[in-house]
Amino acid sequence: MALLPSPYSKVERLPAGEGTIYLTQHGLQTVSFQYPLKLIAPDRHISLDDEHVTVLFLLTYGGGLVGGDKINLKAELADGTRLSLLTQGSTKIFKSPNRQVVSGQVLDVKIGAGAALCYLPDPNQPFAESVYEQKQTFYVDKTGKSNLLMLDWVSEGRRARGESWTLWSWKGRNEVRVFDEKGKGRLLLRDALQLSEGHVEGVGLQQKTDSLGIYGTLIIYGHMFSQLGTFFMDNFRGLPRIGAKNWSESTKSNEAAASEDSSSSNLAQRTSIAPDSGWEVS
Repeated sequence: MALLPSPYSKVERLPAGEGTIYLTQHGLQTVSFQYPLKLIAPDRHISLDDEHVTVLFLLTYGGGLVGGDKINLKAELADGTRLSLLTQGSTKIFKSPNRQVVSGQVLDVKIGAGAALCYLPDPNQPFAESVYEQKQTFYVDKTGKSNLLMLDWVSEGRRARGESWTLWSWKGRNEVRVFDEKGKGRLLLRDALQLSEGHVEGVGLQQKTDSLGIYGTLIIYGHMFSQLGTFFMDNFRGLPRIGAKNWSESTKSNEAAASEDSSSSNLAQRTSIAPDSGWEVS
């Protein structure tokens, strides 16, 4: 009796840690992944304006990356689609056996015209003696009609276990580029952060962070998130800070006065409450 052909014989096996997402107007056309990456997609949400919003959760087995684990995820949003990329908890970066064993993540996302991406993961949590690198690139449409809301943040580690910026190395880079089939595309924005245990003139990473428990970057791009961008800019104008920054021409005189006040204040008082804003500033 002849054996039935295997239903898996033509399935292409992805390399470890790789994943692919392709979202069309009809929903997720492609969702593929390989250990240690896992993708979970619940049913699509339909908003009041009859727009479909697809939610996708990025997970790692065990809740984090063991030394040497690599994630390589590529996603494409067709014109007019909406995608929310989330996590179900912080991504833990576990201890590496040595400084040459690097965990990492590469994320490349193409956002079509009229499409919107909300990438709002929980913070990255590097454990003591961990080594991690990530590069995230977002390609927007040349018409300027793409929309992007991206949050990238990293915490100090496990404070309850006495870990506060006791990592070996953490490197992150975010780029926004105009999509170009012939090359990398024109660079619109680049943000980079590097944290390492090295001492400069006797000052280590814990002292440099000045008791801050988290660093974060929020990128807002596109007309769909214009009101959110205005909200943040309006609040920034009212926040007290050391070394005033002109956020607009209309507030130049106010910020000059704030700069004089801040220079004469005690610099040791790094935490204050902005009047009528409810924000705590460090």
